Amino acid sequence: MNQKIKNGKYDRLRILLVVVLMVYGCNSKPASVPIVGTWQLISATATEKDTTFSTFNPKQKMIKIINATHFAFLSHPVNQGKDSSAAAFTAGGGKYTLVDSTYTEHLEYFIDKEWENNTFQFVVKIVNDTLVQKGVEKLEKLGIDRVIIEKYKRVND
Repeated sequence: MNQKIKNGKYDRLRILLVVVLMVYGCNSKPASVPIVGTWQLISATATEKDTTFSTFNPKQKMIKIINATHFAFLSHPVNQGKDSSAAAFTAGGGKYTLVDSTYTEHLEYFIDKEWENNTFQFVVKIVNDTLVQKGVEKLEKLGIDRVIIEKYKRVND
């Protein structure tokens, strides 16, 4: 009889352990998009009104770095500023949120102060090592209202 009580006690403990693991598994939120990493811009377009044009400058190299809570982007000339069309350095960053495929940047720092303290929402899609983000850049005070699409490759080295 003593063995029966011990077995019943262990059965209840096993059931309790399974329930705890199931509840924990349901409450843990897996990352819906593996966005954390370093990304290099490989193409960019903007659409204003009915006109779409490339905003990608092959004379510039741009990376975006995303960690669990913040993003930063850096852009500089690939020829060390010897060509005036690519001599500008740009940088910015801030916090972001990611809910499903909706990626929202809260721009806290930028080389042009008029862009700071604005929020930009994008839909992101990651396929293999490519990140595509599409959204609206709208700054009424600067007369900017455009849809942008940026494509990045994951930097692995």
